Amino acid sequence: MFSRLYGILLPFFVSFLLAWLLDPLVSFIQHKCRVKFRILSVAITLILFVGLMTLAVYLLIPAVEQYFETFDASRYLTDEQQAKVQETLDGLNLRSVLSYPEVRDGIKSFIPKIGGWITGGLSWLSELLVIFIGLLYLIFLLISFPSIRAHWRDYIPKKHLPAVSTIVHELSVNMNAYFRGQGLIALCVGILFAIGFTLTGMPMGFVMGLIIGVLNLVPYMQALGIPPCIILCLVQSAQTGQPVWLTLLLMAIVFIVVQTFQDMVLTPKIMGKVTGLGPAAILLSLSFWGALMGVVGMIIALPLTSLGISCYKHYVLHEPFASEQPTKRKK
Repeated sequence: MFSRLYGILLPFFVSFLLAWLLDPLVSFIQHKCRVKFRILSVAITLILFVGLMTLAVYLLIPAVEQYFETFDASRYLTDEQQAKVQETLDGLNLRSVLSYPEVRDGIKSFIPKIGGWITGGLSWLSELLVIFIGLLYLIFLLISFPSIRAHWRDYIPKKHLPAVSTIVHELSVNMNAYFRGQGLIALCVGILFAIGFTLTGMPMGFVMGLIIGVLNLVPYMQALGIPPCIILCLVQSAQTGQPVWLTLLLMAIVFIVVQTFQDMVLTPKIMGKVTGLGPAAILLSLSFWGALMGVVGMIIALPLTSLGISCYKHYVLHEPFASEQPTKRKK
């Protein structure tokens, strides 16, 4: 049933996660800034959230525009090759081109694909509808979050309420600690990639480094940045005349150095203290929860795994939860 309803439940799960993350900001605006109505606090929070994302994109646009302004396509071709291309274009006759059997066959095979593109366009519209529904979920959840937080215990049987309350509290603690730690790691990794790509001379290297940092909000998701980096390396080789293998080698060195620093220093120092998991356990956790719940599972994989370990230690080994253990005061 979950598999069949995954497409319907996914917007709700994502919206609930965002509402849970944004609720402290809404509460701060409502109570500390003395905003009378909750819905007005939600509106201000969403405006700030969207405004920050828009500002980030706006700050990245000048770097992209500067690159395309300085982009010179003539570097890809020699003067002789450009002359041949221009000569071919000048002598091109549309009727003669259409008379070739290969061209006619290509057009015949191309026409049926138009229907597939139309279907893809409809699919794109349905995805926009899903995003719109998710936005509605987010607004309604943010408005009613205080009520959810105050009354969710009313639906739990009294004999199970202490255990469920403890587990929910433990999950909340793990989620808060995880997102703070992962956000700090993503920021550090993005800056390191941006510096490394800029030093190697990669086109739009600073922007690409920051994008990889954002991808790193989900652990090991920065691997999705490798294909565009390879394309940028090819562009760099064509523009500067450097050997392709050298540009690819420099990119690989940046990835290896930053990933090694992340796995050997950042993750153990930050996430190791939060989750108590090593790199192999983190990768296994991502694979397991990602296979069960897709992207949402990868986002919440480490908090769920930490919660599972905590429950095992508490109910099987009879150890107290981490949130129940007394904190040691420094002398």
